[in-house]
Amino acid sequence: MEQTTSMPEGSSPYTSPPYAGTVPPPVPDTGVSPGVAFVLGLMPGVGAIYNGQYAKGMVHIVILGMLFTIASNDNGGLTPLFVLLIPGFWAYMAFEAYHTAKLRRHGDPVDEFSSLIPSRNSSRFPLAPVLLILLGVVFLLNNLEVFELRRMIRYWPVMMIGLGVYLLYLRMVGSSEANRDQ
Repeated sequence: MEQTTSMPEGSSPYTSPPYAGTVPPPVPDTGVSPGVAFVLGLMPGVGAIYNGQYAKGMVHIVILGMLFTIASNDNGGLTPLFVLLIPGFWAYMAFEAYHTAKLRRHGDPVDEFSSLIPSRNSSRFPLAPVLLILLGVVFLLNNLEVFELRRMIRYWPVMMIGLGVYLLYLRMVGSSEANRDQ
């Protein structure tokens, strides 16, 4: 005896209820090596290119070039900050390439600008864009001689403390939500 299922008229078996809105399972990419990605990530932009993220690779090269340029110019006392940012960003590129390669190896989706921090909650505060805007405003006001950056620069550790407090706050809020969900 043959069993038949009724489908709405004009629909195919792949759009009817059991298949409607389903996403195909992830396909692991076993040809990707996180170790190779890490080593290639030590070269500016190459780790991202290895992971198929060409635009991100170019962004990494531009950011590192800007950090070197800013650190080599007389920027009113900011040189130590930018000298510290260079090896930090260099390490970020390698670890980010490693993390992205692990995601690809497991078949998880990776977009062009995916990063170490997953975008689980899209309503998070956009910290990176706000910091870029604030830095741009500070440098613009310095160029327009509204205030001297040299006088303000001695307070840059306050920004680091504020960022640390904010990150601690995010961690505490995230852990309290995880405990509440359990």
